[in-house]
Amino acid sequence: MNTLTDDHAELYDTAIVRRYFDKFDRITGHLGHVAAELEAEGNLTKVESRVIGAYVQRLNLTFQSLGYKYLMTGRVDGPLPGKLTFDRHESGFPVAQELMVMANDAQQAEKHLAQLPTDTELKDAMIRQIVGELAIPTRLQFTMSQRLYYESLRSGMQFWARNDADVQWLGETSERRSWLVHWAVYDTQTNLPVIYLLNLEDSGKTPLPRDDRRWPQVQAHLMAQSLDGLKLVTIAKGFDTDFDDLHPKRLRRIHLGPMYSSSFTLQSGPISDVLAAARPEPGQDWAFVWTVEDLLAEREETVKTGWFSSAERQIFASGPFIGKTLADIGATSMERMLVMPERPFQALAEKRPPGFNDIRKFVVGAGDRVLPQR
Repeated sequence: MNTLTDDHAELYDTAIVRRYFDKFDRITGHLGHVAAELEAEGNLTKVESRVIGAYVQRLNLTFQSLGYKYLMTGRVDGPLPGKLTFDRHESGFPVAQELMVMANDAQQAEKHLAQLPTDTELKDAMIRQIVGELAIPTRLQFTMSQRLYYESLRSGMQFWARNDADVQWLGETSERRSWLVHWAVYDTQTNLPVIYLLNLEDSGKTPLPRDDRRWPQVQAHLMAQSLDGLKLVTIAKGFDTDFDDLHPKRLRRIHLGPMYSSSFTLQSGPISDVLAAARPEPGQDWAFVWTVEDLLAEREETVKTGWFSSAERQIFASGPFIGKTLADIGATSMERMLVMPERPFQALAEKRPPGFNDIRKFVVGAGDRVLPQR
């Protein structure tokens, strides 16, 4: 058995599938509260918090759609509906292939819905089978689950494997406009959603989103560079070089996950001991990591780009980092945050494992309140 197979697992039972997606539904709900807390502290602007929150909502829609797709797992004989495959080792999320298949299904959703019985027809058929045949209408329930799946894809608002760049206006001076460009991907190597936030200044004549020449090029450039293996400084410098009248001032990469859970994932090291020691109630056996890599431009300098031309280029700041240097990841700073329920946090505080002191903690308490801890 190869490593890829060892890292991935399938969910075979309807009840387990529901617990898996219920867990993510709760977690994504807490992430919005974390973003709001970071905004209140001044670590995110209102626009940035809203953008991140929108991606989290899209991720939740993805989980809802996959939940419909696999609603009857283990209850229908044959190859359908299949089994959800997730990364149980370093991610906890569904594998990227699940999102790629979902994107293809979305393109054909109307075709599938036209071929399926209507909601009313299915309900009437189920009642007839229950009352007339005294049988559980399993096949009809499966058909209904697939109808719900394709109906959910109609919105097109799910978190896809590629979520193309969009732009928010931030302000304007006499010479430059300021924009927040944001986009997201579902990384195929780590099986994790990754959000990018790019603050840039625009010295072009036409506002960026209305520029028929530059904006499509910017979108294509950024999506092509959205690889987890690329350093932030590599992405930013490449953008700075390719667009003379767009000036990147700050680039952040936000990794949502991994999600650790003693019920679903195989973790090693301190986090495994913490979850085991917590002995939490059902649904509380999880910890979620949120990592932000941040690259800042500290100044501009003018460089020659030809015999009679020059352009402004950014000089990006670097900083000290314990262990792995920030030069290694191509960032000015990096912060890890850990979101977890009270019981796992108490176990973490008691055990005090090495490597967790510098990680920001957010604890989900009574009433789903999210409380920041140090």
